[in-house]
Amino acid sequence: MPRMNRQWILARRPQGDLNPSGPDCFELRTTKAPQPGPGEALVRVDWLSIDPTQRGWLNDSPNYRAPVGLGEVMRGGGVGEVVASNAPALPVGTHVYGELGWQDYAVGTSHGLYGMHPVPPGVEPRRMLGLFGTTGLTAYFGMTDVGRPRPGETVVVSAAAGATGAVAAQIAKARRARVIGIAGGERKCRWAVETAGLDACIDHTRDDVPAELGRLAPEGIDVYFDNVGGDLLEAVLDHLALHARIVVCGAVASGYRGEAPATGPRNYLQLGLRRARMDGFVFLDHADRFPEAFRALADWSAKGDIVVEESVAEDLTQAPAALAGLFRGHNLGKQLVRVRG
Repeated sequence: MPRMNRQWILARRPQGDLNPSGPDCFELRTTKAPQPGPGEALVRVDWLSIDPTQRGWLNDSPNYRAPVGLGEVMRGGGVGEVVASNAPALPVGTHVYGELGWQDYAVGTSHGLYGMHPVPPGVEPRRMLGLFGTTGLTAYFGMTDVGRPRPGETVVVSAAAGATGAVAAQIAKARRARVIGIAGGERKCRWAVETAGLDACIDHTRDDVPAELGRLAPEGIDVYFDNVGGDLLEAVLDHLALHARIVVCGAVASGYRGEAPATGPRNYLQLGLRRARMDGFVFLDHADRFPEAFRALADWSAKGDIVVEESVAEDLTQAPAALAGLFRGHNLGKQLVRVRG
């Protein structure tokens, strides 16, 4: 029997927020799985990574990656197993990670940054989507290169119970900083303190964030790892220490809708008054240093300095809802889709 391949296709560009209860801008189609050509392998996709940045790829506007084209399979990282191969570097049975897309089967080569690469020995395959994937690498380079926390400094991380924020916050703790998280809801704040080991966590759905920042960081904030933007960024700007560093990682508050966000920062002058820096980065700029990041993340994980949490949506059909849910705070830690639920 031929292998059948379900694929989520971008049918139309979304307007505003994604619909959490339906496919919205996507259409699910079923075709025969492709056959690998010379030098190619066919991979059965087992797990998909769901990340906020994917919403930005749906817009026909500038981004660090080209937009997903209409009629194309939705782009996304994944891990799976080689089931047919014409590639000596990818024999049948090899577990691989790469840009596999929202589908049951993907065909490709082992070449290039976005190719299919064997999972390192001893690593749980789906960890290549979280701790050793986009989120872990983003947290590592953002915190170590841009934030540069020093022992005893005060670090604040927004979305501190999300995939990237949780790792970034724990990196700062491993570097002996005092870390305050901001997260949405009692469950996430409790996890950030009791499991991830943060010194405190502010619940932005219930607490007075500016007042809590003033109470918890009376001498000011030395490093802010920003995953959210909007009102939270403005609140932090008013509590910066001299020579503070702000890491521009994400802007979940904007919904990545491809339009100007509703809020500031209106108080950006605080950057000048506090002699602070606000720097952006993209983890892809550091591809030559990925082995360094892998080693550091693996070492911290082995010592228990970094723990990871996962939220799993069952079956490929749930991928659009899982992406929409990121912007409603549904996930704790890394959001994954198990392709065959």
